[in-house]
Amino acid sequence: MAQTTTSPISVLLVGEDDEDAARLEELLADAPVVLRRARTVDDALGAMDVDCVLLDLPSSEADDLTTLHWLLRQPGTHAVVVRTALSEPGLGLRVIAAGAQDLLVKGEMGGATLYRVLRYAVQRRQAEVQERELYRAQVRDYEASRLERALLPTPLVGDGSVEVLVGYRAGRDGLLGGDFYDVVERADGSIAAVVGDVAGHGPDEAALGATLRTAWRTAMLADLAPSRVLDVVEQILSAERGRPEIFATLVMVVVGPDRRWLDLYLCGHPTPFLLGRPTTALPADLRGRALGIPALGGWQARRVQLDEQWRVALFTDGMLETTVDGTDQRLGEDGLAELMSEQVGVEQARHRAAPDGRTIVDRVMEAVSLRHGGNLVDDTALVVLGWSGER
Repeated sequence: MAQTTTSPISVLLVGEDDEDAARLEELLADAPVVLRRARTVDDALGAMDVDCVLLDLPSSEADDLTTLHWLLRQPGTHAVVVRTALSEPGLGLRVIAAGAQDLLVKGEMGGATLYRVLRYAVQRRQAEVQERELYRAQVRDYEASRLERALLPTPLVGDGSVEVLVGYRAGRDGLLGGDFYDVVERADGSIAAVVGDVAGHGPDEAALGATLRTAWRTAMLADLAPSRVLDVVEQILSAERGRPEIFATLVMVVVGPDRRWLDLYLCGHPTPFLLGRPTTALPADLRGRALGIPALGGWQARRVQLDEQWRVALFTDGMLETTVDGTDQRLGEDGLAELMSEQVGVEQARHRAAPDGRTIVDRVMEAVSLRHGGNLVDDTALVVLGWSGER
């Protein structure tokens, strides 16, 4: 058989017949094949880091394929090809249906043909693995899209005179976490907004955040009293969390129908800011506990009177805990307020000169990332509500 420059494939022969193993080694002597041997399946257990496992099927297993099924259950991306002395009709179909790539009858092919069969089996197995990974990636993308739609909804506000801006950035790994937000207009004309954060990171926290966000919107649109909405969200949290220590922080504001006041509910969450120059924190004297914490006390509304024109920013703690300038120093509340004040000034200057289409949410998130020196480690959500005094 002519030599080839094709990269060699590694093959593990599993079988007890020494004479057959010697014949197989002779057949493949000139082929680019690295042939290994395991007399029993127990010997094969730690040696299947190969491209292909070539199983010498005992005639006693032609009906139940016990060894073949065992091999196919082992982890790895190797192909499995069965060799047998039997030419029983239907055996090939059973072997392929079980998951093997091919069935060979001993003595029916030379070395060149045998090598091609093994090479094609390896290629088919690699194609199967790639197709399976592609399918898994598509499923992950689909699930991520579902979570994104649930965590990052379109605000449901009919009053076009109210400024509603939202933003979200996933953490450094690019995956959604437990941060969520929503904004809805209630039947009486009030505007309710929420920003929340489920403790922890990962798909379970993201799914729980999506569930809490949906529960919040449903309760708000059902016109429940805001304090009752928080009770409902906590009940859903307790029912849906995977572990009893999981909790969530949350901030909610309800802006009055005349847009001249808001009720602030703090559930263990950072205090929203009143944007301006300077940017200042809203009152935090009625801060309540986080949701899901086994402690006494509920949540009280803090009524805040608003000026004729105003902007309020709600955010998750990913912004406050951002490290700055490559150090261990956190941005913190004072640093974030100063940064937001600066971006309000930049926005005003750009508006007077030549608007560039970026919102205050875009500017703040970009500025926080720049101050950090790259993508943030934690998820961040930001909601800005504004009122210019005109309907």
